[in-house]
Amino acid sequence: MKILVCISKAPDTTSKIGFTDGNTKFDETGVQFIVNPYDEWYALVRGLELKESIGGSVTTITVGTAADDATIRKALAIGADDAVRIDAEPVDAFQVAAEIANYAKDKGFDLILTGKETINYNGSQIGGMIAEHLDLPFVSLATKLDVDGSTAKLEKEIVGGTQEVEVSLPTVVSASKGMAEQRIPNMRGIMAARTKPLNVVASSQPAAQTSFVAYDLPAPKSAVKMIDPSNMDELVELLHNEAKVI
Repeated sequence: MKILVCISKAPDTTSKIGFTDGNTKFDETGVQFIVNPYDEWYALVRGLELKESIGGSVTTITVGTAADDATIRKALAIGADDAVRIDAEPVDAFQVAAEIANYAKDKGFDLILTGKETINYNGSQIGGMIAEHLDLPFVSLATKLDVDGSTAKLEKEIVGGTQEVEVSLPTVVSASKGMAEQRIPNMRGIMAARTKPLNVVASSQPAAQTSFVAYDLPAPKSAVKMIDPSNMDELVELLHNEAKVI
């Protein structure tokens, strides 16, 4: 079974975020990047579990520049067999999906996995766009995935319950929480990742469909106000007129 897992980088949650060029570009200066958790913890790990149970291979794919190689190597350290980096600096989700689809269309992958979204953009667009480009079925926000022959059996959360889905392979799936448990790279995996293939391929140069107009940081948090426990009138007044929660 050939599995392709889409990997992207995201800023570590402790990173200080800033913007440049008139708030139109994310400033990567000094930012520590990690593998996007939804891609790593759920999509990649479930792909590895399937490989271990039924055989096959797991390839990761990333659309990015050489600056992404360290992040890709971490995915290899977790257990992926090899990696592909499409050498491009994408502008939007459409470009990423088109690049991946153009690469994958003649490679014979049985399953393409993505995280449900990235923690920096929260777009949740890539999986559906890849499926549309490849004319494949797509299951989003899956929390469980098993493969029986040429059929994938999935579960996903819906309002008020759980939906069970069966779909013929090949297919595209976006993975949500519950799909798998996080794996921590061990020293053996880290050493092996240094020599695993990381294939850099040229961009197919799809055109972007959107552009970022501006970024804005959230409003700074206000200082804590201490209210004397005996002064309930002041507390009620602040909750009503300032916090506006009652």
